[in-house]
This record gives sequence, structure tokens and C-alpha cells, in this order.
Amino acid sequence: MKKLMGEFKTFCAKGNIVELATGVMIGGAFGSIVTSLVNDLLMPLIGLATGGVNLSGLFIALDLQSYVSIEAAQAAGIGTLNYGAFLQAIINFLIIAFCVFMFVKAMTKITPKKAEAPKKAARLCPYCKMEIKDEAVKCPHCISDVSADAVKA
Repeated sequence: MKKLMGEFKTFCAKGNIVELATGVMIGGAFGSIVTSLVNDLLMPLIGLATGGVNLSGLFIALDLQSYVSIEAAQAAGIGTLNYGAFLQAIINFLIIAFCVFMFVKAMTKITPKKAEAPKKAARLCPYCKMEIKDEAVKCPHCISDVSADAVKA
């Protein structure tokens, strides 16, 4: 048990785990902010633009009868397809996806770019001057012997 706890402590102390946990917590908080933005600001404006329709309350009763609300249909024991809530979830997702996209785009601009290691000069056949692989002992172009000993001679 002591060994297991030690391994768990080592696992949790790794930088990636701490960063991941921080990201999850911030993501959860951001998700609730976006949900509030959609539910409390955007959906009422969309409802106003559509003539007072409450999108989150749109549903289809599975018995194809008309009910005043989702709750009334469910109280009658009828299943419902709550497509208004689904539309709201799609709007939430699109806003979060756009914000993540903008964040990643901003981070790539401010993150310093890694310098690429300089490429090794291509090995050339001493006879035909064509490029050959480092491991080659014969040139595939002119069939000359290009082993290390032959090139030095």
C-alpha cells in the first residue's frame, strides 16, 4: 500500500497531470459561463427575434399529442424529444469550440517557435555526383563502389 501511494504521489507530481487538472477545472468553470451566456442572454434574444418562442422548451411528445410544456407531457407519462434543449447544447458547443480555437490560435502566435536542427548535407557519389543514402556501398545511379574505403582511396 505504501508503494502504491508513493507511485501515485509521483504520478500526480508530474507537470502534465497538474496542467491537465488545471485545464479541466478551468474548462468546467468556462463551460458554466458559456451555459449562462447561452441560457440567460442569447436564447432570450433568439426568442425575441423569433416572436417570443422559447427554444429551450421546444419538444415533440412521442404520442404526437399537444402538451403545454415538457413537464406536462412527462407528468402524463409520455416520452418527449426535447430538440430545443439539444439546439441549446449545440450553441453551447459552438461557442466553446470557437473560444478554444481562438485560444489555441493566440497561443501559437505567442509561443516561441522551436528552431529546426540543421539538415545534414546529402551524401553524394564521388563519381556521378548523385545523392545516395549514407548506408549505401554502391551508387544506385552509376553502380560505382562508394563504400567508405573506396571513397577514401
